[in-house]
Amino acid sequence: MVAVNGKIIPLTHTICASAAFLVALIVGCSLHYHKIVENAHYGYPDEWFPSVSATIGDRYPERSIFQILIALTSFPRFLLLLGHYYLNGSTTTFLVGVLRTVTCGGWVYITSTDDHNIHDIFMISYMVLTIPWNYFIIKYSSIKRRQTIVASMFYIVLFPLIYWYIQHQVHHVGGAYSMYAYFEWSLIVIDIAFDSLAYADFNRFTINLGFTNKDSELNWFFKIDQTKSLSIERSENDVKVVDEDNEVVYEEREIDTKVIKSSDEIIEILIENEKDISILSSTEPAPQYDSFIYILTTFFNSFIFWTAITGLGCSVWHFPLWYMGISGYEAAILGYGGCVVLFLPMMSTIIYQYGSLVGGLILLGSYLVSVPESRLLVVCAGAVILIAQFTLNLQAISNASINSGFTVLWILGLVFSVVLKMGFYSNNPLWPIMNETNGGWNKTGLIIVSIFGVLSPYTNSVHFSENNNQFKSQNHVSFFSKLSLGLGFGSLMFSIHQMLSDASTIIYWSWEGYNEVSQGPLQWPWSSVTCLTMLGACIFSVVFTGRSFVPCVLLAASTTILCLRSIKEWDNFIYGGLPYVVAIILIIPTYLSALSNIKSLWVFAIGALLYVIYILAHVWVVAYAFVPFGWLLRERIEVVLSSTTIFIIMGAVLNNGNVLKRGSALGKKFTLWLYFFSVLIATLTGVFTKQLQPIGVPQPYHPESKLITAGIWTIHFGLDNDMWASEDRMIELLKDMELDVFGVLESDTQRIVMGNRDLTSKLGHKLNMYSDYGPGPNKHTWGCALFSKFPIINSTHHLLPSPDGELAPAIHATLKTYNDQLVDVFVFHSGQEEDDEDRRLQTEALSKLMGSTDRPAILLSYLVTEPLEGNYNTYVSDISGMHDIDPSDDDRWCEYILYKNLLRTGYARVARGTITDTELQVGKFRVLPEIALEKLGDALYMNSYTNFPQDDDLKFPDMFLGEGERGHFYHVFDEPRYYRPGSPQNDEIYD
Repeated sequence: MVAVNGKIIPLTHTICASAAFLVALIVGCSLHYHKIVENAHYGYPDEWFPSVSATIGDRYPERSIFQILIALTSFPRFLLLLGHYYLNGSTTTFLVGVLRTVTCGGWVYITSTDDHNIHDIFMISYMVLTIPWNYFIIKYSSIKRRQTIVASMFYIVLFPLIYWYIQHQVHHVGGAYSMYAYFEWSLIVIDIAFDSLAYADFNRFTINLGFTNKDSELNWFFKIDQTKSLSIERSENDVKVVDEDNEVVYEEREIDTKVIKSSDEIIEILIENEKDISILSSTEPAPQYDSFIYILTTFFNSFIFWTAITGLGCSVWHFPLWYMGISGYEAAILGYGGCVVLFLPMMSTIIYQYGSLVGGLILLGSYLVSVPESRLLVVCAGAVILIAQFTLNLQAISNASINSGFTVLWILGLVFSVVLKMGFYSNNPLWPIMNETNGGWNKTGLIIVSIFGVLSPYTNSVHFSENNNQFKSQNHVSFFSKLSLGLGFGSLMFSIHQMLSDASTIIYWSWEGYNEVSQGPLQWPWSSVTCLTMLGACIFSVVFTGRSFVPCVLLAASTTILCLRSIKEWDNFIYGGLPYVVAIILIIPTYLSALSNIKSLWVFAIGALLYVIYILAHVWVVAYAFVPFGWLLRERIEVVLSSTTIFIIMGAVLNNGNVLKRGSALGKKFTLWLYFFSVLIATLTGVFTKQLQPIGVPQPYHPESKLITAGIWTIHFGLDNDMWASEDRMIELLKDMELDVFGVLESDTQRIVMGNRDLTSKLGHKLNMYSDYGPGPNKHTWGCALFSKFPIINSTHHLLPSPDGELAPAIHATLKTYNDQLVDVFVFHSGQEEDDEDRRLQTEALSKLMGSTDRPAILLSYLVTEPLEGNYNTYVSDISGMHDIDPSDDDRWCEYILYKNLLRTGYARVARGTITDTELQVGKFRVLPEIALEKLGDALYMNSYTNFPQDDDLKFPDMFLGEGERGHFYHVFDEPRYYRPGSPQNDEIYD
């Protein structure tokens, strides 16, 4: 005879149904994305997400794959119906379930393409029958609360679903069908999730398969396994269920903990409040929370957790960037809601045993996947597992001291990740955008994560041990307290990720450029101050567990300073940035302690949802033209920052009394180990700070010729075509081209979806150049930056008018060049072509700005205009006084180099290889004394070409002639262009 536990039925149903829809979605998006997002009114990019019907029924092979997998679902589906009938004896429920299953088959096998009306009839019938189905299942269930919540979500989602369907079908609103599709897919997920909850009820019976005699009576397909008689033993505080062999199979203790022992006496399963599952070895005791092995493993796992959190964010941005709009892959940020997988049957056990190992290997091994789309999915899977592992551990802890230790190590892992990023020029060497060619330590990481992954089940058993349960969990917490805790935790995670995941983020919130009197903090050496501040706050953080008044006041005050645009530079950094960092870290223990005590998975889910919303919101403040409802938060980063602070404070204040124990002590031994690790991190901070020290005074490449080689490059946030960090490859080309001054555009990477990276620090250090980051992450732009071999005497940041689109950033810098002669350089990124009024206003503003100086000047820019047409004639005009480096070059659209009062000697366009989607443009100029400029007059700007420059200093490198190197070569003209002045032609004008 074969006996199978009934819980296999909902588990199999969940796997088969989920696989059918998920595989169809993946295959459809991979093969026919643009076709399946298209509807009767709009196509891509107006529509960006496919509906269920289009995904499962419009194209081969996804239609066939779906129908095969959904056919496999039918067997567990009918077993599910029979199982419910056996448990509740309701014929009505069984008949409703059968009819509902038939209608489901109707709309999945008859798609809208086959017969739109029949498809809709079956779909509506299915949704109507869901109402009595949910009612009867909940009525007879032992887990009414969970099923009621999930069923309620189903009905709530119907309202926005209907609204967006009307917007699409009646009003023909672009993008409405994609919004409708989001809610349509949500119904699928919720529906499958509801049926998966039957796992708890079906665990009560077994399926027995065996041979019977002809005369034996078959009562039904199922029966409760009662092969052993059971007896109940009661005492004053305990209840035990004992079988005929005197084995305890069920035990309820005074602390509301239920223990089920397996017959092999090796595994013990602990169920906290019938929700949280953990596994302990009864033959090997759990380590102590203050043991070295626990501290080291938990510290490393915390670091990997933060690697997953930050790595997923910086992987997502590649796709909207290259699609120039919403691609659909942005849905990967839902991976931040990894905690929800713990709702699935058996996932707690699996995550406990294998989460750290499997999640870490998937995350770090993702670098082996070369295709960006596939790598993103792998990264998302790894992040989901590691987030679920964190949630499971935190939920299991009931001891205040263990919680405090776990919290401090979680923060310490964050600090270490920030310090390591500082040492690797703002890149985490284990990220999925890193590999061995650009500074990645992926192989080393895989070895280490394997070691600690094997140790993790042993060390994590501290959280699930019986000694852990010294304090009774808080079971009677108001709904409002739980809601505030969830919203606060989601806001806290976002705030950490936005402001604390890189040491230079708060510096660039304070940065306003160079000036002759004073300036704000620079990345070097002040990033080390950020790291040491975080480390100090970590050491004392648990003292404020359940005592959030001081951190809340500090958080409110620092947020106010960060939001006030009138407070800048050092005042912003000292009184805003650093206190904000301290406040966030000091408030973490209150949240983690309350989450451990309340033990509600829904609190984590609410927090994850808000976390994802805020990640989208902090992109909406910039990406007005590319996202739905972008106008709501356009240029309102202060709203995002202040609202997160409000939620954090509200959640902390309302849950001060829900912590395990106020100001819980760590213990002497743990504290000594904490000091030891802190000293190591502080030492590492000092070592990295020393390594990042400028390597010398920058010098131009050809001072004898008084030459300035200037370039402009749109770098797409430092991610190449294949989603690898591209700084090293950029540095190679920029160095080979011997650039003295250059500007980069689309360079503000101090956001979650760009990894909170600092490209300017690495480029400036490796090229030995002065750098200006440009308008910071609080200025709502995509960024522009300036690099110079000449001292930057002054630099002013400008936000040019953009009433209908993204703000256009600009830098106006004054450089001290040869013989102390001042040269102005402008770096500018115009907005997109969709908004004509923006282009006109920006053109007029920049032209006036360039015309405000009579000094020699260079514009390195992204103009979005055709040569000699439209706004071009305002940029190149008497207003600006600027001239095009080569007006005969009629094959330009975005990048332009303009100049005045300089002698142009050369111009080259260099193919980008696979680094970005935009070429590198380079111009060579000589700085002339005023008397030489007067002699040349208008001849300075005459288009007189020469095949050979006057001397070798003026030549561009020969290495990029012909096929070039590394995918870089001179294109468009196939070689550089060189110029000579019209008259007079004698060497003394250069003296």
